[in-house]
Amino acid sequence: MTSADRRAPGTQRPVAQAASPGVTLEQALGQAVALLRGERIDEAEKAFEALLARWPDQPDALHFLGVLRHAQGRADEAVTLIRRALAAMPGAPGPWNNLGNVLLSAHRFEDATEAYMRSVAVAGPDPAAADAWNNLGTLHRKQGRLAEAEAACREAIARRHDFGDAWYNLSLALMAQGRVHDGLVANGHAIASWPRQLQSRDQVIRALVLLGERDKAAELYREWLAEEPDNPVVLHQLAACLGERPPDRASDAYVEKVFDSFAQSFDAKLEMLQYRAPQLVAQALAHAVGEASATRDIVDLGCGTGLCGPLVKPWARHLAGCDLSTGMLRRAKQRRVYDVLHKAELVHYLVTQPKAFDIIVCADTLCYFGDIGPALTAMGQSLRPGGIAIFTVELIVDPASATFELQPSGRYRHAEAYVQAASAAAGLAAVNLLQATLRLEVGQEVNGLVVTLAKAA
Repeated sequence: MTSADRRAPGTQRPVAQAASPGVTLEQALGQAVALLRGERIDEAEKAFEALLARWPDQPDALHFLGVLRHAQGRADEAVTLIRRALAAMPGAPGPWNNLGNVLLSAHRFEDATEAYMRSVAVAGPDPAAADAWNNLGTLHRKQGRLAEAEAACREAIARRHDFGDAWYNLSLALMAQGRVHDGLVANGHAIASWPRQLQSRDQVIRALVLLGERDKAAELYREWLAEEPDNPVVLHQLAACLGERPPDRASDAYVEKVFDSFAQSFDAKLEMLQYRAPQLVAQALAHAVGEASATRDIVDLGCGTGLCGPLVKPWARHLAGCDLSTGMLRRAKQRRVYDVLHKAELVHYLVTQPKAFDIIVCADTLCYFGDIGPALTAMGQSLRPGGIAIFTVELIVDPASATFELQPSGRYRHAEAYVQAASAAAGLAAVNLLQATLRLEVGQEVNGLVVTLAKAA
């Protein structure tokens, strides 16, 4: 949850030994936490449960089991466990910060703010307060309280000057206020503090594009390419920035690198953007097939961290997921709803699964395709007769645009007429095309289409 919680584990004993009589509390706790930090969730769960069976109500074990429950998507249990831990150690800043993170993911913003403030209060000037101050900065920025976001980020930096996340967060708060130069300076500090971190540099350049500074953004992308000429993210974003001859789709390397880079923070970021695509897809599924019954073979294309999985599982006899990002698939596995997960590009995957599925769902993935024809054709091949496909795309509202366009965000938007034509060419009948708001971006609604297609029976 905090940056410290993402460190690689050391060598552990087997889980079965974690709470054996010859192991001390300190050793058992260290082994369990190392498993959690190494994302060995199932083993970590057993280790914490064994530890608590031997040392009931041990507060550190309760705290980290709460962190684990949050990773599993069990937010209510996570809150309960961390609060139990805090009852025994109210002066520990880390659990208060992690409680704030859980509450934030549950959209309990006032409670999250209170938890973060408790964390910074008990930590005082100690560097341990930096994480909570930075999280407060993110919360304020997403709520449009930019001056408060800037102040919180500066508090984080005051406690840990080389805190790359806080410098990055500060740069976004400054850019959102139109203070381009100050934002670039802060971004420079972020890059210097964490040179391998992709998103800080990329996001600030994208902010320049959103502010209309495309020439400056293109210049910075070219400078980046001089350092990393084969970087797929920079190549794609430069094309998006220039808007000249966009590729037909984002490359596999681009998708894999981008989503691996922020798999840990993906769900929290989408929650702050009021992301609705999975819910819209599930609603379209209910409308298309009626009451849930676990009788169908379903695949979730571009499943990411598995946000669609729990929503469509009630209809599934067998639920598969595929994604290009190993980091995303690791998070999806933790949800324990998929029967199988595949690391694969979705068109290739579908071609290898002829007539394998009754239902295909694909939330917020075809926005990385300009030409969606090959993907729709592959869906038609992979569906059984009478099967349905449900997906979302971002919508071009300009009636003069007949096909698709690459946005500065690096995602594509599609014209409704083009989606209908591509569906018909793939042999799929349009059952329903619903316009809806998919999420927010820079405070603005992102309009999209929720598309339901059917293969002839």
